Amino acid sequence: MTETGPVRAGEEVDRDALNAYVARDAARLGRVVSIEQFHGGFSNLTYLLKAERGEAVLRRPPLGVTTGAAHDMGREYRILSALVVRGVAAPTPIAYCADESVIGAPFYLMERMYGVILRAAPAPAPPPDVMRRLSATFVDTLVAIHAVGRDDPGIAALGKADGYVERQVGGWTARWGKSRTQPVPEMDRVAAWLAANRARESGSALIHNDYKYDNLVLSPTDLAQVRGVLDWEMATLGDPLLDVGTSLGYWVEAGDSPEFHALGLGVTALPGNLTRTELWARYLAKSRHGPVDPLFYYVFGLFKIAVIAQQIFARYEQGLTHDERFARLGDAVRLLARTAERAMQRGTIAASAP
Repeated sequence: MTETGPVRAGEEVDRDALNAYVARDAARLGRVVSIEQFHGGFSNLTYLLKAERGEAVLRRPPLGVTTGAAHDMGREYRILSALVVRGVAAPTPIAYCADESVIGAPFYLMERMYGVILRAAPAPAPPPDVMRRLSATFVDTLVAIHAVGRDDPGIAALGKADGYVERQVGGWTARWGKSRTQPVPEMDRVAAWLAANRARESGSALIHNDYKYDNLVLSPTDLAQVRGVLDWEMATLGDPLLDVGTSLGYWVEAGDSPEFHALGLGVTALPGNLTRTELWARYLAKSRHGPVDPLFYYVFGLFKIAVIAQQIFARYEQGLTHDERFARLGDAVRLLARTAERAMQRGTIAASAP
């Protein structure tokens, strides 16, 4: 993992209290001597602990959040525990603390995974052949994750597969209604379209639910090699095609509108990357899935990402977080909704620029 820096004001961790816990339940780390913060994420707060006998990562919910599976540290710790013993490339969990009196919230510790995370296009940009191989590996890694199926008792315990698509459409629509801070008619129209065009269940498997480039740890010597997958807080048992749809929602193409590129997701638009259409086709081929129209899944992915952005923006509006990056998310919600509506009107997931 990369991109650490000083802890943001208001998000500090009490090092003395943490060390008292570490001495008791994670003694192999030794005393924590410094704490830095990973600044790239938008959800749970993530810290780098530099200790006497190595480094570890601490994860806790964002300030002002007390509910929701995505912020349930105990659940995420159990997910990582289940993944590691099944050979999934995820960080090894170290310890979980439910006692909020230690640092003010439940948290867990996990190993630090070393490598490169592509949050923004590096300079110089990787050669097209590297991005081509990386985008192919991106798909193949997701296929491997989905191969850990519902027949595994440890994975089956993560969620309920039946009715997953219906619950997701209804659930994200409800979250939009609860988090809305301003009218966005496009969001309401997209929600209505999803309900009217809901896809059939395509099966069930372990799904990541937030699978994108900046949740991958890549080899510094070959960016096309994936060392690990991060941020499993929304993982569950569900429809794998919805998981691909979320990835499509994050996948900006070179031919998309400049406004869409401005969201900062443009690593996928670098020369050599698969297009959304090619990504979808590769997934279906590698997973041995029959032909399926990707439009519903792409529109769902954009809508879901917009709702996540709105939930974070609402916390910012309420003064629960002062991270200035969040001030722009209201505009991102409208842009994602317009992109989804344009795809609905055009009937394609291909580049959305006029």
